[in-house]
Amino acid sequence: MKTALIGLGMVGGTYADALSNLAPDVTLSGIYARSSDSRDAFLREFAAKLPEGCKSYGSIDEIAEDPDLDFVILATPPNARLDIVRRLVAAGKPILMEKPVERTLPAAVEICDLCDAGGVPLGIVLQHRMRPSAQRLAALLADGSLGALAAVEARIPWWRAQSYYDEPGRGSYERDGGGVLLSQAIHPLDLMLSLTGPVDKVSALAATTALHNMESEDFVSAGVTFANGAVGSIFATTAAFPGRSDELVFYCANGTARLQSDLLELDWQDGRKDVFGQDAPSGAGADPMAYSSERHRALIEDFATSLRDQRPSVVTGRDALMVHGLIEAIEISARDGKTVAVRNMTGGQ
Repeated sequence: MKTALIGLGMVGGTYADALSNLAPDVTLSGIYARSSDSRDAFLREFAAKLPEGCKSYGSIDEIAEDPDLDFVILATPPNARLDIVRRLVAAGKPILMEKPVERTLPAAVEICDLCDAGGVPLGIVLQHRMRPSAQRLAALLADGSLGALAAVEARIPWWRAQSYYDEPGRGSYERDGGGVLLSQAIHPLDLMLSLTGPVDKVSALAATTALHNMESEDFVSAGVTFANGAVGSIFATTAAFPGRSDELVFYCANGTARLQSDLLELDWQDGRKDVFGQDAPSGAGADPMAYSSERHRALIEDFATSLRDQRPSVVTGRDALMVHGLIEAIEISARDGKTVAVRNMTGGQ
């Protein structure tokens, strides 16, 4: 299959690396950014990872009208996507999009509705779901080995230097839609929800610490009640120098499962202890790109295969609305100082 990459920001190199390891099954036909200088710089910087003949598209229309493209990877900032999605949907081009879907839940629902109405598959890059350790835990929860879920802890103690937020638009509501929730915590929170099911209610605090000068939040603490009756806590920040891997802990009737990056530790009530995988760099520290492209590669491969097999991809746009609903509820609860019901994944109550 052939794809094009729209948006050549920080994560562009990750896609170049991931796709170089998928060739010839999936190849990068070309790239696009609004600036021709950015396109030229990308082609030079990643020349060793790009296939021969990888071209610089001159416009979105040129991509939409390219009959050789099987799908498009959309990695622009969220505020730049709606018009691009409209054009790609009109051309019938399947879309694999960077998280978040959009800056707010209603805007994310609009994009999903556009794709559904046009019959265009929409996948979202929430690559934590592709961790083998997470997939092992999903199987244990699904088959009942761990027993009933009682409580969950989500800890995301990341670090970003002020220089990260000095980039124009970074951490703003206009471009990014928010701070630590939409830009960083969305990954482990999406993974958590894929394992627990939806959250019913949230009571939260959000703030900007003295360590950052930014418009949106860099600190969140929340208590949650899941629809299945379990309870949980969420702690997320980019003010935890030097940054540590995100961690999800599941307290169940038959034991406790601790998932830290690619490491899964199981402490069973009967005294057994199992370990699967290992901790790995996650971009939790000062370098946001300090992680392998392996999970991106797996997710791109799944999306390509889903198109061939005519099945949903591992994370569809509709799937991603669940974490958008949780983030919206956290933001409203923190703003209003009250417990808030989480809107369901279709955007309705």
